Formats: sequence, structure tokens, C-alpha cells
Amino acid sequence: MQAPPRPVAPARRDRQVRRRLTLRQRLRRDGMLLILALPGIAILALFEYTPLLGNVIAFKDYQPYLGIADSPWVGLRNFLVIFSGDPQFLNALRNTLIITVLQVVFVFPAPIALALLLNSLLSERIKRIVQSILYLPHFLSWVIVVAIFQQVLGGSGLINSWLRANGHSTFDIIGSADWFRELLTAQVMWKETGWATIIFLAALSQIDIALYEAASVDGASRWRQLWHVTLPGLRSVIVLLFILRLGDVLTVGFEQIILQQGAVGLRASEVLDTYVYNNGIINGQWGVSAAVGLVKGLVGVALVLAANKVAHLFGERGVYSK
Repeated sequence: MQAPPRPVAPARRDRQVRRRLTLRQRLRRDGMLLILALPGIAILALFEYTPLLGNVIAFKDYQPYLGIADSPWVGLRNFLVIFSGDPQFLNALRNTLIITVLQVVFVFPAPIALALLLNSLLSERIKRIVQSILYLPHFLSWVIVVAIFQQVLGGSGLINSWLRANGHSTFDIIGSADWFRELLTAQVMWKETGWATIIFLAALSQIDIALYEAASVDGASRWRQLWHVTLPGLRSVIVLLFILRLGDVLTVGFEQIILQQGAVGLRASEVLDTYVYNNGIINGQWGVSAAVGLVKGLVGVALVLAANKVAHLFGERGVYSK
């Protein structure tokens, strides 16, 4: 007697169907979707991928009056500033890494904590009001944000004016090189934390309420429910956003820093983004700046790929699946 055929898994069945379709059949099936995607693909190719060709000046002694094609090739000479221990580059790299660590430790978890606090509010009206207030700083430009901090914490700001009027000693955080990194971190937290909670609040809304009810029946406290239900429900989103954050690990906010660089000096405020600007646009070392920017981008890509691989090992989807 012949054995019955083994059932085929749905995912495997879909792959078999896709293999049977010819290219013309797939184009006919997905033609409308491809047409709708063409404008987005064109914009992405024009403004994101085409400029990547300009990285060729990292291997040239680029002179604007000669153009890219006629500028002489210098090979890897522009990269020597990275590997020869140039003091200005090392200072920019050190500041970038310190600011990155501060932002990963303090800025990245802040939206998670804020989303958990907002989610615990029982009144939907109060929750909406608080969310609206917290979202507002995201829509302010860095020029306005820096001006607000200067008016509050500057030498003649509101706090120092009050201290001076009451006979107390004043302080100047805005012009202090020792507090510059902490000031940057506080500004980012104030501006972006409320907006970043949107993703985590959306993820919290997708957690099945029955899980909380079952945990409550089993005698789990609010902290136990947070640890065993809420955080596991947010884990995939946290992993995804952390991997994407690693892609910008060497990017710490050009506009925010360049607006305040004059008050504290290059030693405390120079980062890789401002190093590229100061050496390329200001000093005309186009090839060196392009080399630093190219290496910065490659490091970001490598970190994303490595972190995504680690996420797969722990059973997470990451940025993309296998």
C-alpha cells in the first residue's frame, strides 16, 4: 500500500510556486506595484546612491577647478591621516566615541522608559495631553533648541540671573568645555525622547492583554509583569532600533555641535562630522575629508551587518531575515 504524501509547509509551498512562475508572469502579476514604486526608487537612486560615486575623490588629490575626472590619483595617501595617528583626527575620534557611548547609555533607553510610564497612565485624556507636550521639541530646529538652552543655562540665562539676584554663585554650562558632552546628551534627550516613544507605544499596544491577565491570575506583581510580559514584547523592536543606531554610531549630530563649537573650542567639540566639514569645506582638504567620511560609512555598515548576525543567533529577526 502506497504511503500518503507528506504535507508541504506553507512557506516551502510558496517558494515552489514562485519558482514555477516565469519572469514575464511575475512582472505581469506585480506590474502595478512596480510602477507605484518607481518614483521612490528613482528618488532613492538619485539622491542616495548616485552621490556615493563622489567617494572616488577619497583616492584623488581633488581640486575643484580641475574637477573629479582631471584631479590626479594619489591612491591611499588620503587615508594616512586615519592610520598615522594624526592628533586632530584622534581627538575627533575620541570625542565622537565618548559622545556615542553617552547617547547609547542615556538617550537610547530614555524613550523605552518614557513609553512604559505613559502606557501606565489610566486616563487616555491625560496620556494624549502629555504625549502632545513631549512631542513638541522634536519639531524645533537645532538653532532654536540651542538658543533655548543658552537662555536658560547660559551665563546671563534665567537660572544664573536668579542666582545672581539672590546672592548665590553662578555657573556657565553653555561655555564650559568640561560639560560640553553632557550638555549635548541633555539636548538630544530633551528634543528627541518624546518623539521616539511613538514606536515603543505602538509596540506596547500590540501586546496581548490576555498575557497580563494570566500573569495577574498567577500572582505576578506589576514589576513581574513588566519583566516577563512587557519587555519581551518590546524585545524585537528594541533590537531593531539598536542595530539601526549602530549604523550611525559615528554620527553624533553635526548641526547641533557646529552651532556651539565656537563657545568651547575644537578640542572639546570636534567630532568626525565637524572634522570632515572643517578640513574639507573650510581648509580645502577634500580628499582627506572624503576618506574619513568613507571609512565612517564603512564602519557603520560593518557594525549593522555584525549586529544583525548576532541578532539572528539569538533568534531575532533584526533588520533583515536570513
